[in-house]
Amino acid sequence: MIKQDQPAAFPKAKSFPRIKICCISSIQEAQDAISFGASALGLVAKMPSGPGPIADELIREIVATIPPPVASFLLTSRTDTKAIIKHQKTVNSNVVQIVDAISSGAYTDFRNEIPTVKIVQVIHVVDEKSIDEALAIAEHVDALLLDSGNPNLSVKELGGTGRVHNWALSRKIVEQAKVPVFLAGGLKAENVRAAIDNVQPYGLDLCSGVRTNGHLDLFKLEAFFNEVYKL
Repeated sequence: MIKQDQPAAFPKAKSFPRIKICCISSIQEAQDAISFGASALGLVAKMPSGPGPIADELIREIVATIPPPVASFLLTSRTDTKAIIKHQKTVNSNVVQIVDAISSGAYTDFRNEIPTVKIVQVIHVVDEKSIDEALAIAEHVDALLLDSGNPNLSVKELGGTGRVHNWALSRKIVEQAKVPVFLAGGLKAENVRAAIDNVQPYGLDLCSGVRTNGHLDLFKLEAFFNEVYKL
């Protein structure tokens, strides 16, 4: 199995997209994902819906075991920048993935308070307006992550839907954004080559595509990595 060796920051991608395995729920799952070549691990905090949330105490424990250069992503649904900064300091992740739109504060708050922590903003790709939203936010963050949620529902969908969105829109964002772009939403071994070919993302992010009954499935994990690295 090919393994990757890259810093927790976001250097220019080479031949293959970086792979982030999300919804990590234990130290063992973290170790398994890393052993197959994951560049980053996603740790889901409290969410209004979706799979994979774990307690902040467990997130902190898992983060402490993740070796550099693997990136630790805290997925937070908090929308106030001060609350997000406090959340990150609680768990010590080196990346914050903001899954909803910022409601108060400014992205500069992160630079001032946690300057060494990378900020990734999720864009839920719904329609053409998502392109403008992504490009505007790209000016203020270290990376974008394109997902298939719907923050406009009464109970917000902020990720983990297992649905594929319109990759043509995602491709336009990748082509125009000046920061790295991760692609999420319904990725699995059966469609990942098409995703790479159609979107050309910097990185891939997945949860349900490598799980069975909520648990990380090593057979699915191996199948996924094999497809990504297929020449």
